[in-house]
Amino acid sequence: MMLWKIRVVPKQGAQSPDSLRVARKLAAAGVNADGVIHQRLFLIEGLISRDEAEKIGSRLLADSVLETAEVFEGNQPEPEGDRLFHIMRRTGVMDPVEQSLGRALRDTGIDPDAVKSGDQYVFPNSPSAQDLSRAAPALGNIVVDEAHRGPLQLDSLPRGRKYDFKRVEVAVRSLSDENLAAVSKQHRLALNIEEMRAVKAYFETEQREPSDVELQTIAQTWSEHCKHKTLAGHVYYREKGPGGEDQLAQDSLFELGDVPANGKIDNLLKDTVFKATTELNKDWCLSVFKDNAGVIAFDETDAICFKVETHNHPSAIEPYGGAGTGIGGVIRDILGTGLGARPIVNTDVFCFGPPDLPRENVPKGALHPKKIMQGVVSGVRDYGNRMGIPTANGGVHFDARYTGNPVVYAGSVGIMPRDKVEKAAKAGDHIVVIGGRTGRDGIGGATFSSEELTSKSEVVSSGAVQIGNAIQEQMVQETLLKARDLGLYHAVTDCGAGGLSSAVGEMGETLGAEVELARVPLKYEGLTYLETWISEAQERMVIAVPARCVKEALELFESEDVEATDIGTFTGDKRLRLDWHGERVCDLEMKFLHDGMPKVWRDAVWSAPEHRVVPEGTVKRDDAHDVLKAILGSWNVCSKEWVVRQYDHEVQAGSAVKPFTGPMRDGPSDGAAIVPKLDSDDAFVISNGLNTMYGDIDPYWMAMSNIDEALRNYVATGGDIDHCAILDNFSWGNCNKDDRLGAAVRACYACLHAARAYGTPFISGKDSLNNEFLTEAGVSIHIPHTLLISAIGKAVSLDALTTSDLKKPGSKLFLVGYTHREFAGTHFELVTGEKHEVPPRVNVEGALKSYRAINAAQDAGIVLSAHDCAEGGLAACLAEMCIGGRLGAKVKLRQELAAVDTDIDDSTLLFSESNSRIVLEVDPTNEAGLFRFFEGVPLFEIGEVTRENQLVIEGLQGTVPIDLPVAELITAWREPLYEIMGETAPLAK
Repeated sequence: MMLWKIRVVPKQGAQSPDSLRVARKLAAAGVNADGVIHQRLFLIEGLISRDEAEKIGSRLLADSVLETAEVFEGNQPEPEGDRLFHIMRRTGVMDPVEQSLGRALRDTGIDPDAVKSGDQYVFPNSPSAQDLSRAAPALGNIVVDEAHRGPLQLDSLPRGRKYDFKRVEVAVRSLSDENLAAVSKQHRLALNIEEMRAVKAYFETEQREPSDVELQTIAQTWSEHCKHKTLAGHVYYREKGPGGEDQLAQDSLFELGDVPANGKIDNLLKDTVFKATTELNKDWCLSVFKDNAGVIAFDETDAICFKVETHNHPSAIEPYGGAGTGIGGVIRDILGTGLGARPIVNTDVFCFGPPDLPRENVPKGALHPKKIMQGVVSGVRDYGNRMGIPTANGGVHFDARYTGNPVVYAGSVGIMPRDKVEKAAKAGDHIVVIGGRTGRDGIGGATFSSEELTSKSEVVSSGAVQIGNAIQEQMVQETLLKARDLGLYHAVTDCGAGGLSSAVGEMGETLGAEVELARVPLKYEGLTYLETWISEAQERMVIAVPARCVKEALELFESEDVEATDIGTFTGDKRLRLDWHGERVCDLEMKFLHDGMPKVWRDAVWSAPEHRVVPEGTVKRDDAHDVLKAILGSWNVCSKEWVVRQYDHEVQAGSAVKPFTGPMRDGPSDGAAIVPKLDSDDAFVISNGLNTMYGDIDPYWMAMSNIDEALRNYVATGGDIDHCAILDNFSWGNCNKDDRLGAAVRACYACLHAARAYGTPFISGKDSLNNEFLTEAGVSIHIPHTLLISAIGKAVSLDALTTSDLKKPGSKLFLVGYTHREFAGTHFELVTGEKHEVPPRVNVEGALKSYRAINAAQDAGIVLSAHDCAEGGLAACLAEMCIGGRLGAKVKLRQELAAVDTDIDDSTLLFSESNSRIVLEVDPTNEAGLFRFFEGVPLFEIGEVTRENQLVIEGLQGTVPIDLPVAELITAWREPLYEIMGETAPLAK
């Protein structure tokens, strides 16, 4: 048995493709990167000769044009000595390169015992201890990587250790409340005292103590992540005045409607989000809130499904792996919807701390926002691109309160035959696990995400983080869909949070299941039965296969090199039984597991914030030039091109409206349009809405605004407002604190009111609570109230799809909707430092009329471009249209734009962020036709498109507050993110 060390080095005069990336990372960490050489390293162990090792290096691993391979025996030191520095994955952590290399070697007839890969860095001189202490976190992550200085001298690669079975019981029946709480904490169950009492009572009835795997199964099933027990629980809602006395708030929920007069809400989600969908009862909603994704009709034969998930806590600790497995997990949600849908487009929305945050302001135990952002974007990029799924819609938002706890939303849309929407496992079906093997990565992820982060989470909870392998998931996807079309299984779901525990437990809820855990394929020896059951190792699905189809199903997966293993059966006795080599380790009633969790009453209190702090402004309100440029260059508004250019949004050839638009393909799109069937002209539109700044004033109006933003983005792109569904994704602080829950109650009722009035049913959603970071000093920093609304629905028609870039000089510009003096929580407030009281509100009845009128005009083919007024108001909207089209605009502000408001000025008309407004570009010959569609709807001609590359806006008094070259607007908007990332924006013309 030999261990070979093969390193792939750049040829003289050539650079590693990653050299620039490495240099930037080292420089940012304060390490002199001059002369540092990056090399790839591979360790291969097995019955392999030197000649075979040299062929592997030269023919398989090295690019013969740019690289050469050098082969060393495992314990042979390389000549560079202590100038070497290595970053490698920790033992047991998934490395997709290792899996691909192992498969490639076997394809060539070489069967290695073990392989490992890593990165090797050669410094020009022996690096100091200080340089290495800075280089290690810059080039790797302590959670999943290990660093080595000097030559790697190994006789063999580490192996797993043999596991000696021992059934573990945890005594609970005789424990006091205090000791029950201690058990929950010691075993990281994240169960409260009422839940621990219920566990105690159950096992008293069973007349025995629980095993460790039984406790963990209950904890996973009852976790906040899986059960949504807070928002689906009992809530006692009250409103209070500044002194803490009971007092109706401004815009009181008790006056807005639907809240019980006594404030006692039986089930918050059921009484709000679910209620809207039930009342609307749209016949094109085919499956809502009961599967891995919501499903709506697309055409007569096919349906589309949409799911958005969060992966916040893992991304805070290991951004690359956390985000990658987030997108991988939501793709599996699509594969696990109905009998399986094909993923056709991904979405992503991220919330980070400011990328320019001074390092001294980063709490101990947290990563710098810039490092988190780089890792998260790379993780989503690598997973989506490698699977061949376009990432076509999303957003990036910044706030200092996300520094210790970023928010990472990952979404995916799939298409499926309408006759494959329903599924149900049956008694006697075999439980077959397919895809990746099980390892220790991801253990405890469900309960980890149900707790707040702390300054020690990086070390304590590192096992809850996983690394994904997109290539393996792509193989699982293609084979699974073949099995679907052959009718080889009755039901399918993914191994998400909780691993096999959640997948088998949920599929067998009404049946019962019996599993032999020793059959589960493992990545390495040494896993206990508990680890095998709750591991969240990636790329795994579970299918329910009728006995008659087991042989054919296993042969199909084997033929495609996808591992599939029969691990048990669905029994019909409504109990969950787990064995380890025939020894019973778990025996639970399904009824207790799924219905035994006690519901508790939680207090929710809303009191309008008294002392809202507005950051010190950087510009004066009277200088509209500076205000506009400051808004365009602010982190939330500036171009996210640095992010988007890393994603493939063209793959599968169905993206009709892409993330960027215009002749230079760098103007912002409001949404994305996808044609999923290339032999059809039918398209669907996806969009999103998120603005946390309004939530600091009133989460009710924030939620209303976010829904309106998602819908006006959807309509501006050409989506049919009368065939639109929406998704809600709450990321909130610790809702055991009454003020956090009070804010969530207001947002939930806004969801009910808006969805009901717009006629847009919710079809799916997710909540991620406990998004707080506990500093070393004991201060809990909770994220802003964050509600992402995603919209999906049919396009009016393929020809009606609209983009935001100005199309031709001489066109007329029209503003749809009224402008009000609404500045609280806006970017005008942010950049000027002025404090205002009234946030943007929504008149749903008026907005719906506007959106239907716009749809009619799009269907008639008379809308050349459309863009929504959002952050930065009308001025920013016009600037972005000019940027996209590389054309100018001449606009005149008028009093009529403000309807009945008399307290109006140029700043209000330019920068107010009043909702439900869209700017339209229309050919002058179609002006009369346009007004026919807008009878009874506010529509104002505001100017025209010009050939001169200048944005000119005349004020109410005849002055010209804005007169800026489009080139200056481009610079202000495009460059900030590139600049902070140390890169140069591509040439703009």
